[in-house]
Amino acid sequence: MSRLQANLCLLLAGAIWGGGFVVQSSAMKSLGPFWFIGLRFLVATVAVAPFAWREAKRAATPVTTRSYAAFTAIGLALFAGAVTQQIGLLTTTVTNSGFLTGLYVIMVPILTVVILRRSPHWIIWPAATLALIGIFLLSGGAISSLSYGDMMTIVCAFFWSVQVFLIGIFATQSGRPLMLSAWQFGVTGICATAAAILLEPISWEAIRAAGFEIAYAGVFSSGLAFSLQVIGQRYTTAPQAAIFLSSEALFAATFGAIILGETISPLGYVGCAVIFLAMLLVEIVPEILSRRARSAA
Repeated sequence: MSRLQANLCLLLAGAIWGGGFVVQSSAMKSLGPFWFIGLRFLVATVAVAPFAWREAKRAATPVTTRSYAAFTAIGLALFAGAVTQQIGLLTTTVTNSGFLTGLYVIMVPILTVVILRRSPHWIIWPAATLALIGIFLLSGGAISSLSYGDMMTIVCAFFWSVQVFLIGIFATQSGRPLMLSAWQFGVTGICATAAAILLEPISWEAIRAAGFEIAYAGVFSSGLAFSLQVIGQRYTTAPQAAIFLSSEALFAATFGAIILGETISPLGYVGCAVIFLAMLLVEIVPEILSRRARSAA
C-alpha cells in the first residue's frame, strides 16, 4: 500500500468517526455511556473477528506474547478515550467535542519526540498547528467557559493520542492489523460492559431504542473505521496519521449541521479549508522534497 492510499484510509476513518459523533450523542437519550461503549465495541469485535481469524490462518508466524500485551495496552487506551469522550458528549456539543478531541493532532508528535526521541518530518509541526487552528475556526473561533464535558473531552484527546502513538509502533511490528483491531475492541467492550453492570441501569427497551446507534457505532465507527486506522498506520507515521484522522472534526461539524441542525459559521468554512491545507502539506511537501533529493543524486 502506498502512503497516499494509507492516508486516504485514514481520511475515510475520520469521515466515519465524524458521523459517529452524531450517533454517540443521540444514543445518550436511551443508554448510559458505559453500556453504549460496551455494546458498540462488542458488536465491533464480532464484526471484525472473522477477518482477524482469516488473517491468522494466512500468517506465517503466530502473534507473540509481547504483541498481545501491546494490543491490550492499546485496548485500554481506546477504552479510556471512548469513556471520557462519551461522558463529555453528555454536556458538550458535537462540534465542541470534535474540536477538543482533535487536540491529539498536537499531542501525538509530542509523544513521538518525548518517548521515542524521534523527530518527525519538519512539515508535521506547521501542518499540525494549521490543523489545530482549522479545528478551532470550525468550532466558531471561540470556546466559551469550558464545561465538565469539555474538560473530559480534553482528557479523551490525550488517550486518543496514546492509542494513535501505540498503533504507530505495533501495527507494523506485529504485521497483524486485523488481530490488533479485534483485540483492542474486545478489551474495550469487556471493560466497558463490566463497568456498566456495576454503575448503570439497563433494559431491553433502552437497547432497542438505541439499536441503530449501537449498530452504526459498532460496525462502522468502531469495526470499520478503527480497522482502517490500523491498516493505514502501517504505511505512514503516527504524527502524519494524526493530521489525517483530525478530519473527524470537520466531518463531525458537517454531520452535526445536516442531522442535528447545528450551524457552521463563515469562519467555520475557513477552518475547513485550513484543515484540508494541513493534510495537503503533509502529503505533498515530503513527496516534492523526496523527488528533489533523488534528482540531485
